[in-house]
Amino acid sequence: MSETFKGSFTQQEPIPEEGIEAALAVLRHGRLHRYNVTEGEVSEASLLEQEFAAQIGAKYCLAVTSGGYALSTALRAVGVRPGERVLSNAFTLAPVPGAIAAIGAQPVFVGVTEDLTIDLDDLAAKAGQARVLLLSHMRGHICDMDRLMQICTAAGVTVIEDCAHTMGAAWNAVPSGRHGLVGCSSCQTYKHVNSGEGGLLVTDDEEVAARAVILSGSYMLYERHLAAPGPEVFERVKYDTPNISGRMDNLRAAILRPQLRALNAQVARWNERYAVLEAGLRNTPGLTVIDRPKAETPVGSSFQFLLLDWPEDKIGAVLRRCAVRGVELKWFGAAEPQGFTSRYDSWRYAPSAAMPKTDRILVGILDMRVPLTFSLEDCATIARIIRAEVSGVFQEHLP
Repeated sequence: MSETFKGSFTQQEPIPEEGIEAALAVLRHGRLHRYNVTEGEVSEASLLEQEFAAQIGAKYCLAVTSGGYALSTALRAVGVRPGERVLSNAFTLAPVPGAIAAIGAQPVFVGVTEDLTIDLDDLAAKAGQARVLLLSHMRGHICDMDRLMQICTAAGVTVIEDCAHTMGAAWNAVPSGRHGLVGCSSCQTYKHVNSGEGGLLVTDDEEVAARAVILSGSYMLYERHLAAPGPEVFERVKYDTPNISGRMDNLRAAILRPQLRALNAQVARWNERYAVLEAGLRNTPGLTVIDRPKAETPVGSSFQFLLLDWPEDKIGAVLRRCAVRGVELKWFGAAEPQGFTSRYDSWRYAPSAAMPKTDRILVGILDMRVPLTFSLEDCATIARIIRAEVSGVFQEHLP
């Protein structure tokens, strides 16, 4: 009988005991709101911001309710207005164009390469169409950030990085989120730290930071932030920046602080698992493994491969066969979104011209979560199953 995999692709590790104890302390004193502190007390949310800013090497940090909220706040804070065009990836997930649409702006999609990163030639061609790029490091794949920044600087394009899949990653030793003007991270359950929902925004720009804090719901209590600019900066912007409340609470911040301290160790564990999957799938007939550039320090919390130029029905056969054996793969090629794999032509609020080169790649992408509840042996089993089923379908349908 063929081996099967019995694990869950959605089961995360438990919250660390230190985080549980910190959460219980917040629950016992009842001061969940980030600005509800006693004399001399510093809130968990403020401490989280201070610690993440130091960890990533940023001057300022803001903790908010979600990664998507961080993205829309960043767009507002850099001055994007309703009706304005904003560049972004064609290969991303719905919250990214959703953040653009949420402020009434219009996404302009940029293509994807076979490395699953933004097409820098297409970006250079489209850079004159907008003054902001919302860059998604989709599924943890980081493009040549040096070239990207050269393109955007030359065209006067401000870069906001969506680091939902790259917290703990780097390009040429620069942490993800620190190349652009603003970096936004997610703390949603399936990201690299888990508070159910949550987001973190970092920047070195004092006015962007002040506007973001006020946008999050602090038009009077900004002095209680430890990773924010001085009061004089807030005085300049507080009366022309709207309050669109999205503050992180102390309960979630308490859960996150110990997870951030453990992030480097967790990154190493993810990358061990990724390496086992990669080794197990290399040289599989018909399957393309995504080569990671040497300049990239990745976080292998998910795994993608390409069945490039395969007929859609044969890709469907691979999906079904792997599912029967317990391996859950997501596919970006379905005509209708399935399993959160929507793509640029699914978002009808953001019409776009057809992108044939990008469509060819999207149709071939298969995607898989790699939770840390998987052992290295689990990853080897998963790789054997995928290899067997891809090889089987490929050999059965050779031209």
